[in-house]
Amino acid sequence: MPWGDVILALVTAQRLGELVLSRINTQRLLAAGAVEVAPGHYPFMVALHAAWLAGLWWLAAGRPVSLALLATYVVLQVLRLWVLATLGSRWTTRIIVLPRAPLVKTGPYRFLSHPNYVVVVYEMALLPLVFGLVWYAALFSMLNAVVLAVRIRAENAALGRVAAPVHSEGVR
Repeated sequence: MPWGDVILALVTAQRLGELVLSRINTQRLLAAGAVEVAPGHYPFMVALHAAWLAGLWWLAAGRPVSLALLATYVVLQVLRLWVLATLGSRWTTRIIVLPRAPLVKTGPYRFLSHPNYVVVVYEMALLPLVFGLVWYAALFSMLNAVVLAVRIRAENAALGRVAAPVHSEGVR
């Protein structure tokens, strides 16, 4: 199997696993009395990520791989795991608010309000660059910026309305 296919298979498995983990955590949180905030943008976010990954499967086939950029991408995955480990069962891809739960202020949240979004921004640009797809990295970075502007605004509004939102993709 070509290296590009291995890389994309691992990224695909990771993203699918994260969706399963998110669903489990979301159901558990909702059962505990949490509520979802601003769900309207969520289908667009999922579509963007799915299109990004599907396009990479189509466009990256047979292309050379930059090992230096791939190594940087792997470092991003370590940062992603740090976010997930810090949030534990409170991590979800949706904006879920659990009243009266304390904000997480450990791990990467000591340094950034939205550390997972920092990872996502770099991932969406970097993985296409691993395959030399500069235009693709630029296109999806711009689309991602639009989605994140809506999402971060909604999350920050949730922070102002409720004492303790549950973290989704980096919300604190």
